[in-house]
Amino acid sequence: MSTEKPVPAISTESVSTDPVDRVIRYHIQTKHHFNRYARALGYLDWANQPDPFRRFEGAPLVSLPLLPPDEDPVSPAYDAIYQPGAVACQPVNVRSLSRFFEFALALSAWKQAEDMQWALRSNPSSGNLHPTEGYLVLPQIKGLNLKPGLYHYAPKEHGLELRAEFGPDHVARLLALFPPGAFLFGLTSVHWREAWKYGERAFRYCNHDVGHAIGAARIAAATLGWNMALLDGLSQNTTAMLLGTDRTGDFGEAEPEHPDCLAVVWPVKDVRGEALGVRSNDTIGIPLFLDPDMVKSLAAGPWYGKANHLSREHGVHWDIIDEVAEASWKTDSSERTVEVLLDQTTPHALPLTPHGHSAGQIIRQRRSAVSFDGKTSISAATFFRMMQLVMPHSERPQLERLMPWDVWPYDPAIHLLIFVHR
Repeated sequence: MSTEKPVPAISTESVSTDPVDRVIRYHIQTKHHFNRYARALGYLDWANQPDPFRRFEGAPLVSLPLLPPDEDPVSPAYDAIYQPGAVACQPVNVRSLSRFFEFALALSAWKQAEDMQWALRSNPSSGNLHPTEGYLVLPQIKGLNLKPGLYHYAPKEHGLELRAEFGPDHVARLLALFPPGAFLFGLTSVHWREAWKYGERAFRYCNHDVGHAIGAARIAAATLGWNMALLDGLSQNTTAMLLGTDRTGDFGEAEPEHPDCLAVVWPVKDVRGEALGVRSNDTIGIPLFLDPDMVKSLAAGPWYGKANHLSREHGVHWDIIDEVAEASWKTDSSERTVEVLLDQTTPHALPLTPHGHSAGQIIRQRRSAVSFDGKTSISAATFFRMMQLVMPHSERPQLERLMPWDVWPYDPAIHLLIFVHR
């Protein structure tokens, strides 16, 4: 880390108040330049390194079973998760939720150097700082012995903290338009975890990590024969209300969480077009919104737990992060739907060559590429096959897009062009 003094902030005089202009200004101000880095503390304040594990003291903790690889639900072959209909659909129960979090947000390994020890996780993170927190909104599901409510995932304990109890009838009405067995998956960011190291660029990295977490969750869902879609029609006010991030009394002086997104996850085999409203002979409409009045009613129920402090002190508070978070806050909502294939039995046209590894093995051994030895190698064919699996392949937008891109309700190629143009 550079020991340079933080660069003074750019003057805010005569600056546009338009939210888009404010976000672009943040982007420009926090770029690295040839003659300077973006502003940061200039050193690592090890005495106040953030706790990587958020907990809510007083919230009941439900431990998830630690499942060996050969216990049900057993991970399918890695190639199978990219072939619609090739993975057996698992029921939503404590064991399948354990696998879901194991492959999405769980600890995957511990590393140690001298007296320092740190954890790696299934989802990648910039600097391994892991600002992203995961949540579940569970209805009453047959075979799932958990109370309907909001749960926070505690990765160190591999458990679910009950943050709020929801009445079964209320949450059933909230999710009535979704397939049977559907539940909600939410993500938030603790900006301080990134700001501690990266200063004013932290908002960039938090969004970067949320994208990784969405992709990891979509892949985890695919290993269980589940589908997933981002609820892009929601306002962030509704997301904050449902995830409890707007409950200032529950956070007190602790570091707040920024509500990033909510997604719906559902078992594919339970989808019946007659119940959801068939769009055509082969598709159904999945809502990308929730009724804000129902969410408000749910949020009025009993809540549990107070957030822990992640650092004793904060050397610098980066106001520009608060400013861009406010400028990019989504205030509008829309009752949008997305079309999803009803028949999931036709394999995707993308050719894949089986290599024998399970999805779980590939996910658990994921590591960042930080150094290369000049000896280890892969073939060009293997490299291009890896690249092929991260391309959208949107011949028919959304309907036949390659997983994990199908979680996003837009054509990513179009949005990429817009971004490059801007």
